[in-house]
Amino acid sequence: MSELNKRADLFLEPGSDPRMNGPRLGDERATLREFLRLQRLTLEIKCEGLSAGELACRSVEPSTMSLLGLVRHMAEVERIWFRRRLSGLDAPPLFCTPQEPDAEFDGAVADPEVVAHAWRVWREETAFTDDFVARTPSLDATFEIDRHGRMSLREVLVHMIEEYARHNGHADLLRERIDGRVGQ
Repeated sequence: MSELNKRADLFLEPGSDPRMNGPRLGDERATLREFLRLQRLTLEIKCEGLSAGELACRSVEPSTMSLLGLVRHMAEVERIWFRRRLSGLDAPPLFCTPQEPDAEFDGAVADPEVVAHAWRVWREETAFTDDFVARTPSLDATFEIDRHGRMSLREVLVHMIEEYARHNGHADLLRERIDGRVGQ
């Protein structure tokens, strides 16, 4: 096979994908929670086994997008939606400020401490989201969301799944650029 037609390495061996063991016949809440779990797990898989330098590797100039930046961005997104908007907590941004609105990407540097912090806060925010969703009695519960108006928990969960899915497409390309691995 020529180099031009060579298939890049896949992430996972067939049959070893950890995303294949969740519930498949759940109700609407279980289905939405499972799709969110799968999207989060996909982001983790795309980042697995990389050094701090590789995680901080930018896509192409002038973009500041990196896998580490995506982890930081998604921590910020979960925090904004579930701590601030839905729970109404006074939770300051994790990375961004009015002076540095793109700090989640700009600050994604090749430092093991920055990487560890990003994963820690991402896990804290995803755990908060999961707890919030579990405690909310109905997907029909609505919340007044600043510039968005009234939104149901269902709509916010679908938005989160979409946000992860979109950025996981970016993660595919970023990972392929780093080591040629593509896939699932």
